Amino acid sequence: MNTNTLIQAVRDHAQENYEAGGWDILVECWDNSDIAEQIEGATTEAEAIAECAYILNLLDENRREIEATAF
Repeated sequence: MNTNTLIQAVRDHAQENYEAGGWDILVECWDNSDIAEQIEGATTEAEAIAECAYILNLLDENRREIEATAF
């Protein structure tokens, strides 16, 4: 599968899951080169999504910790 197809699959997944697990970060902040860097080596859509989900979950967790301290 080529990189552009994988990027589109990741973007589609992000749109469908916008409000869960940090996918909004990808939709709002990542460009195609960011996604391509993250999914390097992935050969299937599932692998590409999983690669992005890992880092997005970490970013979302960090965001929630920061939000919990806000007044």
